[in-house]
Amino acid sequence: MSVGLIITILSIYFGALLLIAWFTSRKADSEAFFTGNNQSAWYLVAFGMIGTSVSGVTFISVPGQVGAAGFSYFQLILGNLVGYFIVALVLMPIYYKSNMVSIYTFLEERFGFWSYKTGSAFFLLSRTIGSSLRLYLAAEVLHTFLFKELGVSFVFTVGITILLIWIYTFKGGVKTIIWTDTFQTFFLVGAVIISVIVISRQLGWGAVEMIQQVDASQYSRIFHFEDVKASNYFWKQFISGIFFTIVLTGLDQDLMQKNLTCKNLKEAQKNMYWFSVILVIVNFLFLTLGALLYIYSEKEGFAIPAQSDFLYPILALKYLGVIAGVFFLLGITASSYASSDSALTALTTAFCIDFLDFNKGKIENKNRVRTYVHVGFSLLFFLIIVIFKEFNQGASVIKTVLSAAAYTYGPLLGMFAFGIINKNRKVQDNLVPVICILSPALTYGVVVFSREVLGYKTAFEDLLINGAITFIGMYIVSSKNTGEQPALDNGM
Repeated sequence: MSVGLIITILSIYFGALLLIAWFTSRKADSEAFFTGNNQSAWYLVAFGMIGTSVSGVTFISVPGQVGAAGFSYFQLILGNLVGYFIVALVLMPIYYKSNMVSIYTFLEERFGFWSYKTGSAFFLLSRTIGSSLRLYLAAEVLHTFLFKELGVSFVFTVGITILLIWIYTFKGGVKTIIWTDTFQTFFLVGAVIISVIVISRQLGWGAVEMIQQVDASQYSRIFHFEDVKASNYFWKQFISGIFFTIVLTGLDQDLMQKNLTCKNLKEAQKNMYWFSVILVIVNFLFLTLGALLYIYSEKEGFAIPAQSDFLYPILALKYLGVIAGVFFLLGITASSYASSDSALTALTTAFCIDFLDFNKGKIENKNRVRTYVHVGFSLLFFLIIVIFKEFNQGASVIKTVLSAAAYTYGPLLGMFAFGIINKNRKVQDNLVPVICILSPALTYGVVVFSREVLGYKTAFEDLLINGAITFIGMYIVSSKNTGEQPALDNGM
């Protein structure tokens, strides 16, 4: 693909995003920015959430890691499916019952001031790191295959990428995101389907033969029950998938903010059910694409790059033809921007509601202050991406993201679980921040001990260990509720 063609495609694409943003942000105020005025259609939310959940990490890293892990990632996805139903049936009723804008106000209602601020702070940390790393991949691809040839630095590429996101989200917020993510999900899913079709045709296979060849390949194995100590053991992956979904969706302001824009609880749950099923299908398509990429590379004698994340970009943009290249470019841009734009909006929402008390009427010029916060998080994204670029040693970004999430979302899992399960216990609120800070450190110690001494390699169950330590710590500093603080009813 020529540089001119790439620039033309991206210009048209972002022109469309800006047009959508202009239409959806007219007369938008802070309520529209944070809640979308609670008028979002559930089917738009469901489809748009695919783009937010998949992100550039899934788009590139999942196909890339098939060479080493086969389809074992699908064990995690099956656990995700169970987790989405738990979110819909347990957490959503709580959020809708209290008419929450920030879901972390649950912690204030249940425990108090310090628990509330700690929960929101861990979300801000978790989502800032995770979304920055996801966006890093898109910036890396755009720089490697476009801006580098023009003599533009990686730092400038990152700056332009984040600036474009800021421009189309700063006014309309979640009201705009619902529509732009729907638009971007269309290209994301289309890119995977087109890539699968193009590779199959180049290999001379029809749909039936393609399925048979992938199934017969060394990459198609899903389930692993042999070694309980192995990181790909089924129950490790499956159970971890359940809890990662609970924290990355149900305890995450980003994904929940979109669900809370639906008209009522019933429509929000309907959205979650359809979204979860579609997401399973989309992830299986990504794994199928990964197998095809490796099969194609073997047949064509193509050398696999040292960093597997770059296998799909290199083949799509240099070897699979213009159509595959165009859709790849649209897909990686859509997946990365759909994830990052909503994260930027959610971070702004959480900070404004949880730390600046927007919902308590303490800020006079809300629109201006909200804009400053929006700019601040954009700059933070920029700094994290540039620093990660400097120190990254070629690790798979999806593994890095999930590993980081295990340590930053673990305290949230423990706090919410304790609040829901132990409704009749009152926690010593001022000790909760200490527990949540110590918990990741203790988790790391447990993980190192199990690996070095017991020979047990943890996969993603680090999240469960972290959450359990937080839960136990909160139980230790709690006492039987004597009635001063009413227990929160989850409405179930």
